[in-house]
Amino acid sequence: MPDFPPFFHIRQSFPRPREIDVAAAVDRELDQLPLDRSIRPGHSVAVTVGSRGIANLPEIVRAVVANLRHLRAEPFLVPAMGSHGGATAAGQRRVIEAYGVTEAFCGCPIRANMETVVLGQSVEGFPVHFDRLAFAADHVLVCGRVKPHTQFSGPIGSGLMKMLLIGLGKHAGAKVYHAAFQDFSFDRIVRSVAERVIEQGHVVAGLAILENAYDETSRVVGVAPEQFGNREPELFKLAWDWMPRLPFRQADVLVIDEIGKDISGAGMDTNVIGRKEGGCGPAGGDPIAIKRIVARSLTPASGGNGVGIGIADVCTRRLAEAVDRRKTLINAVTAAHFAAAKIPPVLDTDRQALEMVLPTIGLTRAADARLLWIRNTRDLEEVACSAAYLDQARARSDLQVLGGLRKLPFDDQGNLPSSVAQFK
Repeated sequence: MPDFPPFFHIRQSFPRPREIDVAAAVDRELDQLPLDRSIRPGHSVAVTVGSRGIANLPEIVRAVVANLRHLRAEPFLVPAMGSHGGATAAGQRRVIEAYGVTEAFCGCPIRANMETVVLGQSVEGFPVHFDRLAFAADHVLVCGRVKPHTQFSGPIGSGLMKMLLIGLGKHAGAKVYHAAFQDFSFDRIVRSVAERVIEQGHVVAGLAILENAYDETSRVVGVAPEQFGNREPELFKLAWDWMPRLPFRQADVLVIDEIGKDISGAGMDTNVIGRKEGGCGPAGGDPIAIKRIVARSLTPASGGNGVGIGIADVCTRRLAEAVDRRKTLINAVTAAHFAAAKIPPVLDTDRQALEMVLPTIGLTRAADARLLWIRNTRDLEEVACSAAYLDQARARSDLQVLGGLRKLPFDDQGNLPSSVAQFK
């Protein structure tokens, strides 16, 4: 059996812009659009809510609803998440309610369905789908987070325009658009469909949410529909600068406590771990090079959707058994990303998983291996690192070394603590 290197704990420092009063920030941004030129008393307004674990999401949605109520409008919430929630209306409603976005808290109804209307054909020749209930509303207010996409590179990523496609396109639209991504660039399809939806879908405004590396709301930005295409690249650059990162770009092994759809659309964020182009292995030329990934568990908020498990090289049995194969397959087929749903080799314990991968990292002895241990790809303030990184960590002003070297704390069954936060 390989010898495990000792570990130490570090705390990272990231830029930390943040909105202190989220509700006030929502009012500030929506009031400057201004909505009262379009929204009249009694008008219905569909407000989108996605499937990601966005910081302060219930508070942001409630503030949007209150702002619309002040205009004497009639807002309602629409789950906008493509095929997530098992591609069912009830499943999608459960997803947002699990985040605390409930009718009681937000003060308006939730109207979930999977039916779409077709807003004609795109210039590329495929049908443009749009949520039927949102289309029946007088207006649609698109609320969503802007961040780098986990599969596609370019000047835009996940954001308001993608919400118009994948979110409000429901399962039917998401299948079409992901198929189109195979033949055309992500940027082209997103802009093409978003333009058609803005023209015909009664889109009155967007509220872009940006987060910092500490999983906090860094900014909310109100965007007029005609400005979506111009503002998103600017916001994307900010989101990229503020996102969390691993403390070191190369590692022999990365141990991840949890993956999940609430963490990232890909279960684990490929902008953090690499493998964006390589799929299930490091890609040549990628500045982030992780030789082996060990995934340990699935977040409860994922509801069994285990997309991302296939990015790992090995996983634990508790992770594999938590995966709902039907939900995961629906998501993988819709996104045309089969590799992310494949089940890697399954090991009974954390010790066995590490013993499996350490002999496969090359000529480096296991005792000298570079290992990183993180909670997930969103929460990266504190990381456990093997001794090989100690000199580098001590030399960097953005890293604080917490304590000395210690052995990995395996229990009698061969498992580590459920979270790296318990190893200090």
